[in-house]
Amino acid sequence: MYLKVPIILLAMIEGSMLLFAPYLAAAILLTERQFQSVTATGNLFPTALLFSLLALASLVAVGLYSTRQRTSLSGILVRVIAALTNAAACSALLYYFIPVLRIDRSILGLTGIIGIGACFVVRVLFERIVDEDLFKRRVLVYGAGKRSRSLFELRRRADTRGFKIIGFMPTEGDTIVAPPDRVVERPADLYRWAVQHDIDEIVVAMDDRRRGFPMHELLECRLSGIEILEIPSFLERETGKVRLDVLNPSWIIFGEGFKASATQQMLARGFDLLASTGLLLIALPVMLLAIIGIKLEDGWHAPLFYRQKRVGHHGEVFDVLKFRSMGVDAEQNGAQYATRGDPRVTRMGAIMRKTRIDELPQLFNVFRGEMSFVGPRPERPEFVIELEQRIPYYRERHTVKPGITGWAQLCYPYGSSEKDTIEKLQYDLYYVKNRSLLFDLAILVQTVEVVLWGKGAR
Repeated sequence: MYLKVPIILLAMIEGSMLLFAPYLAAAILLTERQFQSVTATGNLFPTALLFSLLALASLVAVGLYSTRQRTSLSGILVRVIAALTNAAACSALLYYFIPVLRIDRSILGLTGIIGIGACFVVRVLFERIVDEDLFKRRVLVYGAGKRSRSLFELRRRADTRGFKIIGFMPTEGDTIVAPPDRVVERPADLYRWAVQHDIDEIVVAMDDRRRGFPMHELLECRLSGIEILEIPSFLERETGKVRLDVLNPSWIIFGEGFKASATQQMLARGFDLLASTGLLLIALPVMLLAIIGIKLEDGWHAPLFYRQKRVGHHGEVFDVLKFRSMGVDAEQNGAQYATRGDPRVTRMGAIMRKTRIDELPQLFNVFRGEMSFVGPRPERPEFVIELEQRIPYYRERHTVKPGITGWAQLCYPYGSSEKDTIEKLQYDLYYVKNRSLLFDLAILVQTVEVVLWGKGAR
């Protein structure tokens, strides 16, 4: 998963300050002799290192290192407080089981307060002082026709944080659609022009690559250190999704990704088994409360679970399990998409959907191997048949197991129309192409943000 340079720099700064926070707290609360004794033995360093790692993981979990973060200052403060409070609580728990790392509770409490203040101040200053253009890659788009449209239509700040387009260079066969003020003339020597303008990357977006493809010039640029990318690869990296409007089958067939080794599959299955067993034990009290809530609202004879046919790995149909969040007669008129504010949702169902509690029974689907923790959300067979006929590459999302959570749910949390389905498919294809155990873990950590802040309620 591609990380923007400013995000990495911010993480390094905050990580260093969080590592230093326990030392500052100890210096404030301890006498000079006590402080020298603690630091001289080196016992404080592993304690500080553990706290800083837990704090960074918590900051990731609440979405503060997401390139799509658009939270206000008050929202950032709330997330920082939540993250550092969680880090302090987890540290205290681990210190209890590992006595050698234990520090005084007052020092740990002050460490958390210092960390909250430091992280918030750093983020405010970082946003105002750092000139992001210093970290952006300078990009030349080789092409100014229809295939380049998706690049100059990128208007969200989150999608352009990592690069700056210097210009669109028309090529033979292009029907120019790029804005006139952003079009640059084709030079006699492309390599010299790229060097003079400090170009870091050239994105090939020609409408017709059979006409006037500058093989030797692009090769010269590549060998001199300038990155050459096709437009699907560039958009995939920058937007975190596979854009259907520029996609072609050869890019999937010959490109990297879209495959998983036997070792990766074995590791993923082992992780699913361990995690589903552990989470079932942890979630048991919450599931019992959900059962009581459903029964109190709908009566003790009302069905507890909702079983529904869904399409899984390689098109196999299975029964997905969920706590029932709608009325018993919710689909008496046939299958239909859930909508925002759906009147069929019960009061208890609204709470479960907001907190994702209704998804917990799917842990049994994971344990049985029908689902994975991370993957595209499974759809109903009647919808899949229709969508495969109308949307290109929709079938490819079934080359991996469906998941309880997924990349699409993090990036595009709500969708009930065909347009929304297409948008989520682009994120699903990105996951299918780039899936790995590390990517799965990152998605699971960021899912905490969705649960805590109630994003993407269905």
